[in-house]
Amino acid sequence: MNHVVYRSPEGAAAVEAQYRRVLEDWPVPKTDLYLPTRQGSTFVLACGPLDAPPVVLLHGSQANSAAWLPDVALWSTAFRLFAVDMIGEAGLSARVRPELDGDAHALWLDDVFEGLGLSRAALVGTSLGGWLALDYASRRSAAVSALALVCPAGIGRQKNFLLKALPLLLLGQWGRRRMWEMVFGPAPQTPPEGMQPLVQLMESVERAVKPRVVNIPQLTDAQLRGLRMPILAIVGGRDVLLDSRDTRARLERAAPHAQVCFIEDGYHFLPGQASRIMDFLQRHVTSLGR
Repeated sequence: MNHVVYRSPEGAAAVEAQYRRVLEDWPVPKTDLYLPTRQGSTFVLACGPLDAPPVVLLHGSQANSAAWLPDVALWSTAFRLFAVDMIGEAGLSARVRPELDGDAHALWLDDVFEGLGLSRAALVGTSLGGWLALDYASRRSAAVSALALVCPAGIGRQKNFLLKALPLLLLGQWGRRRMWEMVFGPAPQTPPEGMQPLVQLMESVERAVKPRVVNIPQLTDAQLRGLRMPILAIVGGRDVLLDSRDTRARLERAAPHAQVCFIEDGYHFLPGQASRIMDFLQRHVTSLGR
């Protein structure tokens, strides 16, 4: 199924090998799991105390569970973490992309929860992983104890970034770098110590993986009103992919109990949120949920 996710088999092999090398630097002891699901094998990294409350981590598009490397050392002190490689992305899960508009992903996560022995867990999701968390919570509210969302899709209006990006792609390496900065913000001259392998992996994924050019389903106001669990949403005012002001407004209207952290100068990529999410989880996730 290389043609669904990757531009070439060679690109797929290179990203997978690099991803495995990056995971060797996971900052805490971990267990690698391969769970059978109706969509195929799903890769999950488990870490943290076995008897701690469970938290499921859902990365965004054009990514994999390496995205959580800066965060798991803190979160795993208090929670049992399960970092799930989303199907159809640059991880080690099945290379299939079922339609987002339907229950295929919720049924897949049912299988993941069953394979992990979970009946209830908190969800932390970013970007497309935020949509995945919201979709699951709207369909399986009893299974979700809390939602922590970073620049989540599925609430605010999806911007047509492709119209801005296409001309940049004609400008070679400079254009690609400019497009990257519009999404992630200006890159530091020198990556933080120890983060260079992760940066290189992200660059390899960008070259090798076919982006999802789709309209991501939005939750209705009725679905948002049905989300009774604690919610934290962290959004950036300079997000070029999603309308963060619309996200904030819809949550304030339909889910007023949600805590919205609006970072005026933030981009779609919002690093450094581990402590804020940790505080939220410690306040609201108290039961084991298994």
